[in-house]
Amino acid sequence: MEAYDIGLILSGVLVVLVVIGVRVAFAAALIGFVGLVWIFTERMGFERGFDVAMSMAGSVPHSKATGYTLSLIPTFILIGYLAYYAGLTGYLFEAAKRWLGWMPGGLGIATVFATAGFAAVSGASVATSAVFARIAIPEMQKLGYDNRFAAGVVAASGTLASLIPPSAILVIYAIIVETSVGQLLLAGFIPGVYSAIIYGGLVIVLAKLNPKLGPPVGGFTWRERFESLPGAMPILFVVGIIIYCIYFGWGTPTEAGALGAFVVLLMALWKGMRWGQLKDALIESAKLTVMIFTIIWGVLIYVRFLGFADLPGAFADFIAGLDQSPMLTLLLILCAYAILGMFMDAIGMLLLTLPVVFPAVIALNGGEGVSVADSAFGMTSTECAIWFGIIVVKMAELCLITPPIGLNCFVVAGVRPDISVQDVFRGVAPFFIADAVTIAGLIAFPGIVLFLPRLLLGG
Repeated sequence: MEAYDIGLILSGVLVVLVVIGVRVAFAAALIGFVGLVWIFTERMGFERGFDVAMSMAGSVPHSKATGYTLSLIPTFILIGYLAYYAGLTGYLFEAAKRWLGWMPGGLGIATVFATAGFAAVSGASVATSAVFARIAIPEMQKLGYDNRFAAGVVAASGTLASLIPPSAILVIYAIIVETSVGQLLLAGFIPGVYSAIIYGGLVIVLAKLNPKLGPPVGGFTWRERFESLPGAMPILFVVGIIIYCIYFGWGTPTEAGALGAFVVLLMALWKGMRWGQLKDALIESAKLTVMIFTIIWGVLIYVRFLGFADLPGAFADFIAGLDQSPMLTLLLILCAYAILGMFMDAIGMLLLTLPVVFPAVIALNGGEGVSVADSAFGMTSTECAIWFGIIVVKMAELCLITPPIGLNCFVVAGVRPDISVQDVFRGVAPFFIADAVTIAGLIAFPGIVLFLPRLLLGG
C-alpha cells in the first residue's frame, strides 16, 4: 500500500478516536507510531520497520524537551501563577474597576481589560479564566449582575491570553511552522488589544440594550482611582520588560520570559508571598507545563508520520490547484477550524492540523520566497506565516468557548458551582459576534498584525 493511502486511513482513525473522547496526546502518539511501523514495514519488513519506528518515535520527546524554544513555555506559565498567588491580579482588577466601572456594564468592561492585563503575564487562557472566575464574578454578583452575563464575560475574556504575549499557544504555533517566536509574540500584541476593545464595546452595547445585565459602578473619586495604580504597576512593569527585551533585542523570548518570572517572584516576595503560596504556584506551573509538553510530544510523533506519508505536500498541491480565489479558500479553511473547535481543544487542534494546512496557506500566497508583488495576500511568505498564525490562533480561541468542548466554560462553572455550565455557554454566545468582527478586521487589515513585526525587521 502507498504511504499516502496509509496516511489517509490512519488520519481518519485519529479523527474517530478524538471524537469518541480519547485524549489528543495519546491518540496522536498511537496513530503516529502505528503509521510509522506500517510505512517502514512496507519498505523493510516488520522486524526492521518496528525497530526504526520505535527509535524515531522515542527520539521525539527527548529532542523536543531539550530544545531551546520549548523552554519558553514554563517561564510564561510561571509568571502567571506567581502573579496570581501573590495577589497581584486582585490589584489589577481593582484598578480596572475604579477607572472603567462608571460605564454601562462597568464591571464587565473592567473584567475584560483586567483579564487582558493578566493575560500579558499569564500566557494560558484556562488559568486566566480560573483566576477571574474567583475574583471578578463575586464582585459582579454583589452588584446584581446577571449570572450568565458575568460568567460569559469571564470565560470569553480568558481567551485573550491566546493572543496577548506571552502566549504559550503562539509559541507552539511558531515551533510547528518553524517561524520566529519573537516576531510572532510581537505580532499578537496589537490584535490582542484590538480584540479586548471589541469585547469591551460588546459589553457596553449589551448593557445599554438591557441595563439589568450589568449596572455601572460609581462613587470613585479621582484620588481613589490614582491610588489604585501602584498596585497594578508590577504587572504592567513585567509586560514592559518582556516586550522591550524582545523588540529591542536585549534578549531572546526565553530570556525575556525568565527575566519576567524572576521580577514577578521578587515582587511576590516583597508583597509577602509565603512558602505555601510559592509551592502552589510552582506545582500548578509544573502541571500545566507537563500537560502541554505531553500534547506536543504525542502530536509531533503523528507529524513525523505525516511527513513520511506526504500528506502535507499533497494537500498543499490540492488547495493551490483549486479554481477559486485564494481568499475564498482561506475563509473556507477558517470555517473548518470553527467546526473542528466544537470537538477538539485549541492546542491539539492546531498541532494536528497545522502540518497539513500551513503549507497549503503558504502555497495560496504564492509559495516560499514569493515577493509581495507576486503574492495573493500582498505579503511575503514570512509575513504570511505570522499573519495566518494570529488569525488561526484567534480561531482556536473559539474552541475555548464553543460547546460542547469549550474548556474555559467548564473551568468557570467548576470554579463557580452556583453557575451551571449551560448558563456559561449561554453567556458567551454574544461574544461569537465580537470574535467574528475581530477576525474580519485582521483579514481585511493585515497591518494590524504585521505593524510591530515590520518595525522589528525595519520594513
